[in-house]
Amino acid sequence: MKATELRTKDVAALEKEITDLLKAHFGLRMQRATQALSNNSQLGKTRRDIARAKTVLAEKKRQQGAAK
Repeated sequence: MKATELRTKDVAALEKEITDLLKAHFGLRMQRATQALSNNSQLGKTRRDIARAKTVLAEKKRQQGAAK
């Protein structure tokens, strides 16, 4: 997911997106542990997506705090 797509979402949607990504990342880690994961690069992609979403969420929260 691109940062521009994430910036169009509001804070609640970003928090839900992060939760969904964390669940997906956990599932991928469990698949790797049971050797059922065929594409290991998915782990890195989801980890970067989580970081990207958390960064955009922090930016939005900072903007809301400065606007008050």
